[in-house]
Amino acid sequence: MKVLGIDPGERNIGIAVSDPSGTIANPLTLLKHSSRLIDAAMISQIAMEQGADLIVVGQALDQDGIPTYTGRKAARLAAAIRTQTDKGVELWDESHSTQSARAARIELGLPRKRRGGHLDELAATIILQSYLDAHDPLNP
Repeated sequence: MKVLGIDPGERNIGIAVSDPSGTIANPLTLLKHSSRLIDAAMISQIAMEQGADLIVVGQALDQDGIPTYTGRKAARLAAAIRTQTDKGVELWDESHSTQSARAARIELGLPRKRRGGHLDELAATIILQSYLDAHDPLNP
């Protein structure tokens, strides 16, 4: 099952896609945030083009598991995506995905100058990989 991962940001939306077996997440693209309905339509179109069966939207939660302000915005985006597609849409905890993306760039040994820029695609990949790992029947 192919899955699309979404990291909804304030200015950009990171998108990742899994391999056909739904095992490995890879960065796909970056969208400029426009409006919720336009973003939802573009995400739905990408899901169709990629042959994704499921769309996973990252949602920030606080330490008590309650959606934060940005988490509530992610839930509204997920609801808008559901109106644009017949694919499944799920919310997934994205807490610390951007920090993990930043740490990954450091671990890769990238020079400080190349560590900046958009982390949204990498954060979407981290969110999607987390989802895939949690739903892997071989990984109890």
